[in-house]
Amino acid sequence: MSSVNQAEVRQRWAGRGFSCDLWVDSPGRVWNDFVHECDELVMLVEGEEEFEMNKRKYYLQIGEELLIPAGTTHTARNVGRTTSKWLYGYKRQ
Repeated sequence: MSSVNQAEVRQRWAGRGFSCDLWVDSPGRVWNDFVHECDELVMLVEGEEEFEMNKRKYYLQIGEELLIPAGTTHTARNVGRTTSKWLYGYKRQ
């Protein structure tokens, strides 16, 4: 299993103009239909999280990154049996 160095990700994302924070979801947690005014990056750190946008579902591997463009309605779901952890960041304006 791959691990994520959060300090390195934070530094890389900052170089690209993004913030970087950790989110923790309990099993079954769903965040429905969010829209942000700026681009968002997400990266799975632990567990199983499903991201959905534009009627397409994304199942990230640990360390895999997904860009959610500004103005895109999206949903995040912990589809696993354990706590999931993922990094998220917003493009600084």
